[in-house]
Amino acid sequence: MVYQKILVALDRSLQAETVFEKGLALAQQFSSQMMLFHRLGLEESSLFTYVGPYGHTLTNFSQAVQEQMAEETEQTRQWLTCYCDRAQEAGVSCEWEWKMGDTGRWICDLAKSWGADLIVVGRRGRHEVAEVLLGSVSNYVVHRASCSVFIVQDKPLLSEPT
Repeated sequence: MVYQKILVALDRSLQAETVFEKGLALAQQFSSQMMLFHRLGLEESSLFTYVGPYGHTLTNFSQAVQEQMAEETEQTRQWLTCYCDRAQEAGVSCEWEWKMGDTGRWICDLAKSWGADLIVVGRRGRHEVAEVLLGSVSNYVVHRASCSVFIVQDKPLLSEPT
């Protein structure tokens, strides 16, 4: 099978470099276009000021959200542009996109609207309990994507019993 459009989903984990490199290698192998995707998220904890043992008080919520959004947007733009530049230096046509919200849903929606025929996504290797409680973007994508999915497995966080 030949992949013409490869969507590579990146987060800010240490695994992002490995996921990018695998997507780039596949794009070079198949002479594909590549789209990089990142889900931009606000860290809720930075929007609160601690008051006491029973809760939090909002501090300039609107201003804090706007400032954090502007900072994260600029950092993400620079980060994705660097990855895109590396892909283009390697001879791969590349563009990027970021969205806010549900990561798995955005990956699937973008893959469908862009016409991707392969999604490259990382998997952190959490144990079953952690994956159930925290969710799994890779699991969501595998079960809902309209195209093939290539999962880059990270090393498990805890050693498996032997």
